[in-house]
Order: sequence, then structure tokens, then C-alpha cells
Amino acid sequence: MVFLSAVQMFQYTYLSKHIHHKSFSNNLTCTPPTGVVSAIQTSVSLMSLVKPPRSTLGGHLARRLLQAGVTDVFSVPGDFNLTLLDHLIAEPRLNVIGCCNELNAGYAADGYARSRGVGACVVTFTVGGLSVLNAVAGAYSENLPVICIVGGPNTNDYGTNKILHHTIGLPDFSQEFRCFQAVTCFQAVVNNLEDAHELIDTSISTALKESKPVYINISCNLPAIPHPTFSRQPVPFSLPPGLSNQMGLEAAVDAAAEFLNKTVKPVLVGGPKLRVAKACDAFLEVSDACGYPLAVMPSAKGLVPEDHPHFIGTYWGAVSTAFCAEIVESADAYLFAGPIFNDLSCVGYSLLLKREKAIIVQPDRVVIGNGPSFGCVLMKDFLKALSKRLQRNTTAYDNYHRIYVPEGQPLKCEPKAALRVNIAFQHIQKMLSSETAVITDAGDSWFDSPKLKLPKGCGFEFQLQYGSIGWSVGATLGYAQAVPNKRVIACIGDGSFQMTAQDVSTMLRCEQRSIIFLFNNGGYTIEAAIHDGPYNVIKNWNYTGLVDAIHNGEGKCWTAKVHCEKELIEAIEEATGGKKDCLCFIEVIVHKDDTSKELLKLGSRLSFVNSRPPNPRYSWG
Repeated sequence: MVFLSAVQMFQYTYLSKHIHHKSFSNNLTCTPPTGVVSAIQTSVSLMSLVKPPRSTLGGHLARRLLQAGVTDVFSVPGDFNLTLLDHLIAEPRLNVIGCCNELNAGYAADGYARSRGVGACVVTFTVGGLSVLNAVAGAYSENLPVICIVGGPNTNDYGTNKILHHTIGLPDFSQEFRCFQAVTCFQAVVNNLEDAHELIDTSISTALKESKPVYINISCNLPAIPHPTFSRQPVPFSLPPGLSNQMGLEAAVDAAAEFLNKTVKPVLVGGPKLRVAKACDAFLEVSDACGYPLAVMPSAKGLVPEDHPHFIGTYWGAVSTAFCAEIVESADAYLFAGPIFNDLSCVGYSLLLKREKAIIVQPDRVVIGNGPSFGCVLMKDFLKALSKRLQRNTTAYDNYHRIYVPEGQPLKCEPKAALRVNIAFQHIQKMLSSETAVITDAGDSWFDSPKLKLPKGCGFEFQLQYGSIGWSVGATLGYAQAVPNKRVIACIGDGSFQMTAQDVSTMLRCEQRSIIFLFNNGGYTIEAAIHDGPYNVIKNWNYTGLVDAIHNGEGKCWTAKVHCEKELIEAIEEATGGKKDCLCFIEVIVHKDDTSKELLKLGSRLSFVNSRPPNPRYSWG
């Protein structure tokens, strides 16, 4: 008992003494992301029953990952991380999944973190680290705690002026570290055993606290070495709960309630940072209490149940779902919870909103109109308190109900007519249930997928802030591994698929049963909508033939190529029927100019924004 108390005290104190990191907030009161707390708590009794075979650094890292909620690690082997991988594999409860390349391993950890609350990948030094860097940057932009572990140089090589392979040919080993400083909230180089325990624990704790990626570089000759600091089972993480400044919270709630209660037709809009703030339920409490209409920004789709009685759709400016923008933009007050306003989410900065009408609630700050601003106020606490102070007002929702006209159905296809994208998504809609999740890549699917009406419990993910083409292949791998009870439906364009197609093979090795819809329209349609040119045309592949070759008779895989609605219906029936336990790949052949009207609108606006001439004050004249 004395030992446990001492360790617990140590873990509370080292966070405040040793964290040196870049963060989106100086407020260290953020709570761990969804799923982490329960994973930490439920692992306590299980962890205490199993004694490690050896008290090594590698064994300690494996146990810490399990305690954080990671049971699957995505990796690419390289000579600097092989011993570390041996020790991770030796932990029977940890599944090490080999990926085809580091970029996809990072994307998989991203997708895994979206469901589990934390993800992890392991790569080799520099040549692997710089390859995974793009995926880690995407996770940083989306506020996802991804633990990026790199096998580093032998401890004896530091400070020797030696040049190592897999590097850029300089004796300075800090290049990779400096690159990761910009896209992680904490960086640790573990090249001695004395502080290895502390650095590993601090890194993982910081990822959970800040909901951002971290970088851990572990020298290749350390994972197998025992050390006294690893001799006991590590005490499970005990992250102190986030606390609001009580006076600031009360002042913010008073000001917000006064602001909203005197308005006529206020609305609520949920943003993507609801996830990191763990405030989805609190946001619904506000809607239930006040009766305001409830919308979500596109990157928050799936965070709010769409069967809520006051849900009115996705607010995305000129490309919003039907009648949603009219209600939001005509409101005399709008509360945005966890928004990200960028050129894409603002449709080329064309949202018809006024700052003086807005309450902006971020994970740890509330801003009302043009002021005042209240810091150290947690979103969850603020929304829960605000729900008790708002007067019920259904005026804006009544207006929505009054003007709403159900969307028309796409024109029917002739039996053998060329398949259209809107017809395809009409059939994808029928596939959705609480046992499915939708993942969509950058492209026209960005605009077709948000129009899907999600049943209760149906997941939805896409990467709007970073928008990395090809992200969805790795993300589908990671998400499906994290929630094997759900069947992932991935909507991917042919240009995106060509970027990252290899890890379909990893999905097969993991016996996943996702359904991939590959929309083959011959190029980068989203880029063509912004600025067309011959560079947007790609070489056509035999995509089903490629996946059949990857399958190579090993595992359960089924492919189909469809040209018309009849063939699509038959393919979906087979994928959800006789092939329900297989990875299913359906190539959908569509015309190169078959795009949604939303993509055309967004493309014209982004084209205008991107082509603005230089401001005169920056010219040389």
C-alpha cells in the first residue's frame, strides 16, 4: 500500500513538473477523450492479475498502451524498431498489425482513435517517421490522440558524429524530432533507461489530456533491457478531472442566458470539437431544455443523433442540407459549440453570419458576441449549467417545420442506363443501421455523404479540416479494427484510392468485412470543380482486378463492378447477404462530370477565393 500511494503521488506531480509541449491551450484541465476513462478503469483489475515475464522498457510500453485503451497497434517494421516490436508482440493482449506503408499505419491509428479515443502506430527512424508525419499532422488538425512511436538510433551513436542509414546523411539525429514538434503536443527521446519510465508515461498522459498526437523515439537497444523502474505493474493512469473556474463559469452562464433569453429565434449548431470536449450529451441537454433547432457543422456529423426531434440537418453555408442554412442564417442568435471555421467549412468564407449574434463555445472558452470572453470554462460544464437557465423557445424550429419541403427523389434510371451518383447514394442510405458506420474520403463523396440520414448509433467520419486525399483507406482499416461489431461502409473516389490502395491487403489479413464503394469517374473531380486541367485526369485502373490480385485466394473477399442501377442493387444484396462476412469491394462506374450540385457551388467559391489578386500593400510597385 505504501508503494502504490507513492507512485500515485509521483504520477500526479510529474505532469506539472515535466511537461514541456506545444498545445492548442494553456489550460491543463482538458479531460481524456471518449472511451479512454472507461478503458483505463476497466483495465485496472485485469492488469493486476498478469505479471510481466520481464521488467523491460518494451513490456512497460505495451502495458501502458493497454491501460490507455489501445489493443491494436499499427506498424511497419524497420531495423530500428524490430526489438521493440518483439516486446509488443510478446504482450498477449496487444495486437500488432503490420501495414503496407507508414502513411497508412498513421491513417489507421487516426481512424482507430476516432472510435476508441486513442490510437498508436510504430515506425522506424526518419525514413519511417517522415513518411507517417502527414498522417500525424492530420490527427493533430482533428484533435485525435495518436501515439506515434519511432524506433530510434542505438544509444551509443548519440554524440559520436556518426552518419546513420535511413537518415538524410548528417550526424545530427534531431531532424525527425524537429519535424514532429510542429504536429504533436509532446515529444520524447528515450535514449537512457533512467528517465524512460517518466518520459513514456508523460507522453501518453499528455496525449490523453490534450487530445493531440505525441511522438516517442525509443533507442533500438533499450526495449529488451530490464530496469528497476519497470519492476512493478504500473499504477493505472489517474488523470485529474478537468475543472472550470467556478466564478468564470457562473459569469459565462449568466451572460449567455441573458443574451439568448431576449432573442426571438435562436438556434444551436454543433461543431467537431464537441468530441474533444466530451460535450455531446451536454449539448443535447441544452436542446432538450430550450427547444431550439439543432444543426451540426459537416465535420460534426455523427456526433449528434439525427433522430433528435429538433434536428434540422447539416449547416454548411451554401451547401447545407435542405432548409438548414435558411433557418441558421436568419436566426437572431446562434450558439456554436466547438466550431472550426476555415475556408472549406465556411464555403470560401461565404457564411451569412454576424459575430455580434453568435455565442462561440470552445472546449475551454466562451465568447459572447463581440465580447465578453470567459476563459477556463469547460464546454461540458457550461452547456450543462446553461440548459437550466434557458427559457423554452421553439420559434425557429416552428419556422423550419413550416417551410420544410421533403427532398425530391432523383430521376429514375432506365434499367440499363448509366448509373448516377445520386442514385448510388439513395441505395447506400438503405444500408445504414446502428450496426454500420460511414467513412468518406475527400472528393464528391464529401457532399453526397452528409446528405445521408444516419439512424441512431450509425457512425460517420470524414477528415474535413486536413482533407488528405487517400485518408479513408487507412482510416477504414483502423476504425473497423476498433469496432468489429460495426460494418464500415467506405465511399472512396478513384483518385483517392490510388494513393493508399495497398492496405486493402491488411484489411483482408485482419478478416475485416467492410464494404468499399469505389467511385470511378476517371480523375480528381473535386479539383476539377475548383480549377480544371489535364493534371486532374488519372490513369484508369482495373480496380476490381487489382483487389482480386491483392486477395490472391487468401481470406474472404468479394468484388463487383457495376455500371447501372440494376447491377448496383444486385451487388448490394450480395454484399449484405451471402457475402456479409467478406470484405466487399464494389467499383461504381460513373460519368466524369457526374457531381453533386454542392460540389459545384463549393468549387466555384474556392476558385474565387484562391484566385484573389495580391493585396496592393504586398505588391512590389
